[in-house]
Amino acid sequence: MKLGIVGSGMIVKDFLKMFNELSGIELLGISARNEENLKNLCVQYPIERYYLSYEEMLENKDIDTIYVAVPNDLHFIMSKKALLAGKNVICEKPFTTNLKEALELKEIAEKEDLFLLEAIPNRFFPNTYLLKEKVKELGNIRVINFNFSQYSSRYDRFKKGDIAPAFDPNHSGGSLMDLGVYNINLIMELFGKPENVNYYPNIERGIDTSGVLVMDYGYMKAVCVAAKDCQAPLSSTIQGDEGYIVMRSPSSQITEFQMAFNKQEEVTYNENGPHNRMYYEFVELKKIIETNDKEKMATLLQDTLDVMEVLTEARKKAGVIFHAD
Repeated sequence: MKLGIVGSGMIVKDFLKMFNELSGIELLGISARNEENLKNLCVQYPIERYYLSYEEMLENKDIDTIYVAVPNDLHFIMSKKALLAGKNVICEKPFTTNLKEALELKEIAEKEDLFLLEAIPNRFFPNTYLLKEKVKELGNIRVINFNFSQYSSRYDRFKKGDIAPAFDPNHSGGSLMDLGVYNINLIMELFGKPENVNYYPNIERGIDTSGVLVMDYGYMKAVCVAAKDCQAPLSSTIQGDEGYIVMRSPSSQITEFQMAFNKQEEVTYNENGPHNRMYYEFVELKKIIETNDKEKMATLLQDTLDVMEVLTEARKKAGVIFHAD
């Protein structure tokens, strides 16, 4: 894979720190607006060159795949430009601002016969695959409760009017799009689409700084808390009539989980290796592209569209509206 990166923020730096764990990927370019930042990244990591013009990077015929890691509101346009330039796309979560944008990207990718994939790590952990098997042993699942509450260092600035993209409705920010998306992805990875969703946000300066999402499956209910304005112990539980599973780590990581049958002691499970949390997704996405596995891409892309449908419906019902809507 010959990769070009658009973006130079925190998630890009996390990816670059992990890059030496991967093999078979060449970093041919990176594009962003801050030249000094780009220069430093090219010194620290094996990036062939930087571009202040995204369009110029897309003209590099040696680049076959673009990793889109910019603020949420730019995911759609940057991915669209890459696809129209003949590049495969790996786009950070949340995939787009809404379902409409996601469907348009899917249509372009199919027309151009290109790969379009979402970078969302908790789909690809070994522990996620193990969870899929273990939940079958819990009997009838009745209640799910995921809490991803993480007081943001940028929230204090936000209260003073210094608004970072993660708190900006103009950048499709907010707790649901930033943190809640991990809860939704993992639950839907395990149990599929819910029958109904409702979102109850705490709104400040026009954005949801925290909120509670209820996913109704008929036979079970899932409650998802996501907060950037307050802190709580990170915990995710799946409760069946024969036992429970608890994860005491963010739903974005799943470092391990405990399982207990009724009136029995907890047993700890962990099949994740020593790798960075982003390692597993890029190994899988690279394999899909290099083996031309369009069937696997279609499955993953449908999962992405299902999540975007839930996110869009939840925001619509709660009155959390973005420009792209």
